[in-house]
Amino acid sequence: MASLSATLYTLLYLSMLCSTSLGAPSFTPILPPSYPLAVKSPYLSTWLPGNQAANLPSAKPQFWNGQELTWSVLARVDGKVYSLFGAPPTSSDVKAATVNSADFTSTHTTFTLTAGSADMVLDFLTPISPLNYVRQSLPFSYLTVSASGSDGSTPEVQVYSDIDNSWTGQFGVDVATEWGYATTARVQSEFSEVNDMAQWGTTAYCTLPVASNVTARVNILGAMHADFAVNGSLAGDWTWTPGSVAGFSHDLGHIKQVTNITFAVGLWRQPAVNYLGHDRSAYFTSQCQDINCACVHALADFEAADAEARTLDVDIANKASQVAGGNYSDIVTLSVRQEFGALDLTIPADTLDTNDVLAFVKEISSNGNVNTVDVIYPLSPIFYVLAPEYIRLTLEPMMRYLSSGRWPHNYTLHDLGSHYPNATGHDDGTAESMPVEECGNLLILVCMYEKATGNTEWRHTYSIILQECADYLVANGLYPFTQLSTDDGAGSVANQTGLVIKAAIALNAYGNMTGQTNYSDTGRHFAKVLYNQRVGIDTNETHFLLIENDDTSWGLQFNLYMDVLLDLDTFPTSALEMQTAFYPGVRGEAGVALDNRVNWGKTDWMMFAAATAMAEGVGNEGVRDMLVDDVHAYVANGLNDVPLGDRYIVEGSGAEVAGTWTAYRARPVVGGHFALMALEGPSCVRVGESARGE
Repeated sequence: MASLSATLYTLLYLSMLCSTSLGAPSFTPILPPSYPLAVKSPYLSTWLPGNQAANLPSAKPQFWNGQELTWSVLARVDGKVYSLFGAPPTSSDVKAATVNSADFTSTHTTFTLTAGSADMVLDFLTPISPLNYVRQSLPFSYLTVSASGSDGSTPEVQVYSDIDNSWTGQFGVDVATEWGYATTARVQSEFSEVNDMAQWGTTAYCTLPVASNVTARVNILGAMHADFAVNGSLAGDWTWTPGSVAGFSHDLGHIKQVTNITFAVGLWRQPAVNYLGHDRSAYFTSQCQDINCACVHALADFEAADAEARTLDVDIANKASQVAGGNYSDIVTLSVRQEFGALDLTIPADTLDTNDVLAFVKEISSNGNVNTVDVIYPLSPIFYVLAPEYIRLTLEPMMRYLSSGRWPHNYTLHDLGSHYPNATGHDDGTAESMPVEECGNLLILVCMYEKATGNTEWRHTYSIILQECADYLVANGLYPFTQLSTDDGAGSVANQTGLVIKAAIALNAYGNMTGQTNYSDTGRHFAKVLYNQRVGIDTNETHFLLIENDDTSWGLQFNLYMDVLLDLDTFPTSALEMQTAFYPGVRGEAGVALDNRVNWGKTDWMMFAAATAMAEGVGNEGVRDMLVDDVHAYVANGLNDVPLGDRYIVEGSGAEVAGTWTAYRARPVVGGHFALMALEGPSCVRVGESARGE
C-alpha cells in the first residue's frame, strides 16, 4: 500500500513577484483541454480540466486517467476565508475567490484570483531540465502561492493547503494511511497499478516558511477547514482517520509587499522500474535515499529550478513562433510537460551507478507498454530539439535486451514489457507484432541520434542487432505481409505503402551510417518502385496510396518526414511536393484523417506532415499552416476536457463530433509536435547546463 507523508522544513525562500488584474477570466494563450499542474512521472500526473478553470475555487484536479484528487487551497484575508482552489465553499462563511486569469507555459500553469482586499496567484511548476539528470529525475512538482494587497492595501493573510491519500491511489475511506513527519516502511504491492495509479511508494507534501508562522496537522477535511477558518492556523493531534487530509497553514501577517510561499508535492517510488528482473531507481537516489532528504532537496532547489524553467519557457515559445507562428507555439508549449511526464530516468538500485543511466517511457492511456519503439519514434522530435541523448537513453534498454538473445525472432520487438513499470521483455516471443514498423523505427532513430550527437560508438556496440534489422527490411520491406503499423487502431493490412516508405528510408539511413552502399541502394530501389514505377501512387499521380496498387486508397504519409529531417533524399523532391499538395483535397471538417479507412486523425502525424511540407524545394507554407491551424483549433475548441489527446475526430458522423478526442489522452507522442522545430537542427533550444549532480 502506498503511504503519504506531510513534511515541514524551516527553509527560507523569496521569489517571483506576481500581479493580477480584475475582470472576467482570461485564458492565455488559449483555454486548453486540460491544464498540467504536477506532471513529473507516469504516476505523479495531476491535471485540471480546462472547463473547470473559470470555477477554480471549486474545481477538482484529476490524475491523468480521470480519478479526482484532493488538493485544496484556502486564503484567510482579514479574518474572512476564501476558497482559491479545490475547496467548494461549504457554508456562507466561506466565499469563492474571484478568478481573473489562467496562463500556461512549457513548465508553469498560473492562475490569478482576488480574495477580498488581497490579490492571490497560484503558480504550478513542473521543472523540465533534461540535461540535469538530478533535477529531471527528482520526483517533485511545486505550487507557489503569492499574496499581495489590492490597491495599496495591507491585508492580514493566512494561507492553507492540503492533500489526501487519493494521491497514493488509495481511495477507500477505510484504507489505513500513515501520516506524520517520518515515513515508516510498509508492505506494498511493488511494481503494481490500480487504474494506472502506482500501488507502492510514498507521497509527500512539504513546504517552505517565508517569514511566517507555519502550523501543520492531519485531520478530517471539514474539521481542518473549519479550524483554519476560525483560527487562521492548525492545531491538534496527527491521528489518521478515514477522510483525513494532511495540511499546512502559513500566517503571513499583514502583507506589505508580494509574499510567496512554496509547497512541493512528490511521489517517491523506490525502486521505480523492474528491468529484466533488476530494480532500477530514479537517478535522483544517487543524492538521496529517502523521501525526507528528497523533500529538503526539492525545496532547496526550487529557486534554481524555477529560474531555469522560465528561461526554457521563453526559448521554446520564441523558437516555435519563429518557425511556424503563434498557433504552433501554443501547441508545443502545451506538449512539453505531457511528454516528459511519461518518463522515468533511472540508475541501478543496488549500485546507484550514475554511469548506467536508462530512461523508461510508459505508453500512457493506450495499453501501458514499456519503451514501445513506435512511441519513441513519434516523440523523438522533442528529444532532437531539447536533448538528443534521450534518444539513446530510451532505446538502450531495448538494445540490451535484444543483444541478450532472449527475444527469439529476427526482427525488433514492439515493446520491452506489456505494462509499466515491468520492463521484463517477451522471452516467449509473444508480443504485438509490427516487424517492418519497428525495424524501420529502430534504424531511423539510431541514425537520428548519430546525426544529432556525432556519437558513432553506440551504433557499433549494437552492430549485429542493427544489421539483422536491416536484413529483415531488405527481405520483407517492399511488399509487407499483413501486419500492423504504428497506428494499430486502424487494423492490419498487407502491402502498406507507409511501411514501405519507412523501410526505404531506414535502409538508406543504415547504409549511410555504416558505409554499406548496398543497403542505401536497396532503400532507393524501394522508393523508385513506389514512386517512379507507380506501385505506390495513384494513376493520376496525385498522391501516395495507403495500399500498394489500390487506386482507391490514400493515407497521411507521415513517414516521409524522417527523409527530410535526416537529409537522406530517399525520395525525390517531386514526391514530397505531390504528397503535400494532396492534403487540402482530403481535409475533413477539423483536419486530415489518418487514411481513407477512418474519420480520425493524429496530431503528431499532422505535425510530421506539416514539417515535410517545409522540405527544401517544397516550402509549402499554405499546407504547413493548414495542418498547424487544424491541430490548434482542435486543442482550443473547448470540446475536450482531458490531457491533450493525440487522436481526434476530423470528420463528424452521427454521434461523433468533429474536433472531439477519441481513445487516447496524456500520451508522450505529443513530442512529435516538435517536428517543425527539429528542422532547425539538434539542440536548437537551450535547456540549461548539463549537470549530473555527482
